[in-house]
Amino acid sequence: MKRRVLPGLPLSLGITLLYVGLIVVLPLGALVFKAASLGPEDYWRIVSSARAVASYRVTILAALGATAFNLVFGLALAWILVRYRFPGHRLVDAIVDLPFALPTAVAGIALTTLFAPNGWLGSLLGDLGIKVAYTPLGIMIAMSFTSLPFIVRTVQPVLEDLDPALEEAAQSLGGRDGAIFLRVILPLLAPALLAGLSLSFARSLGEFGAIIFIAGNQPFETEITALLAFIRLEEYDYQAAAAIASVLLVTAFVMLAATNLLQARALRYTARS
Repeated sequence: MKRRVLPGLPLSLGITLLYVGLIVVLPLGALVFKAASLGPEDYWRIVSSARAVASYRVTILAALGATAFNLVFGLALAWILVRYRFPGHRLVDAIVDLPFALPTAVAGIALTTLFAPNGWLGSLLGDLGIKVAYTPLGIMIAMSFTSLPFIVRTVQPVLEDLDPALEEAAQSLGGRDGAIFLRVILPLLAPALLAGLSLSFARSLGEFGAIIFIAGNQPFETEITALLAFIRLEEYDYQAAAAIASVLLVTAFVMLAATNLLQARALRYTARS
């Protein structure tokens, strides 16, 4: 008699599908249905309005800036956590996950307090002519704060599994540190790094709580797409809110597909090595 690898599979599968249907598919289906109730002309008029397009621009540019920052800082942080041991190592490693546990609204209030014109850092930066709070720069910082762990936690396990013999072989052949990193290590990290970047960018696109306090929410200047959808919802314009939210939904699905593809590449590489 064959023994099941996973006892109770029909029951567990049924519960999983029920959970996915109620928690994920049903709300998204309601959103799509509400947006689809608009005619093509009305839908396009809403999603292509000047205010909506301005919110797309603010959101995407800030998300790109946050992702670029996380690429450099997140990779460096993952490298330090893996390659070095220092006093407070475990504390720093735990702090990386803080944005996952901290409510985003609390993070937004904290960042606003810190970078406001009379805040600890805001006053110092103000003396240098740099304004953070209530500007696109503040939005980028809030996005960076909430999305940084995705890059660190995606790259960190791949760094831990890298064979030191590869670097030693490159050094024995006379390779310099910079060349070894660019030609040996970085190509091995590329699949995981790209997956982390995709997750970071997707997370930044959908961020709301950490941004609304520090952004200032000025239409055409510091208003993000998620906030515009929320404003339409408060105005009881449910169709417009659904239409604007559907733009983020489609973008999230595209990023999810790209992330799954990149993660599959990373897994194939790990299996080969």
